Amino acid sequence: MSIYDYTMTNVDGDSVSLDSFKGKVVLIVNTASKCGLTPQYEGLEALYNKYKDQGLVILGFPSNQFAGQEPGSDSDVKQFCSLNFGVSFPLFSKTVVRGQDAHPLFKELENALPFEGFDLTNDFAKQIHGALESNFPEILEGNGIKWNFNKYLIDQKGQPVKRFEPYVVPEDLDEDIQKLLNQSN
Repeated sequence: MSIYDYTMTNVDGDSVSLDSFKGKVVLIVNTASKCGLTPQYEGLEALYNKYKDQGLVILGFPSNQFAGQEPGSDSDVKQFCSLNFGVSFPLFSKTVVRGQDAHPLFKELENALPFEGFDLTNDFAKQIHGALESNFPEILEGNGIKWNFNKYLIDQKGQPVKRFEPYVVPEDLDEDIQKLLNQSN
């Protein structure tokens, strides 16, 4: 599997072949504008600005699958992200990222990097796990994305290398991103 096999639609309605990111380290994130985790946009933008000149690109895929936390149109999402967080990394059209109807890219990602559980020694992870267990227990089953701001790190050859659950904040990805950026293609 390579992410380069996919063409996606961006928030402006344009087709974008993911092979246009060949040779870059890619971070794919499912996002939402009305989630308690939405402030992660700030950290994602900071990572993007810190590493974009070294070959990192972040791709944001808004999704309305988790408690309806991305209700707006693609243009609403673009405006919200720009005005509130200064997002300059590529944003894509709202995407189904989990379940039977998930976009094939996200099915491939979940197969390549299965869910390994929440780190329940982490207080934030415990909170998310508890909320899911109480309100959406079916989400905890299987390898699918568990909530907004799940992250997949992709190497320069388009191969998924690491999955980060929603409680892992962008600032904590620094070491993994640097490691990939320092590898030769």
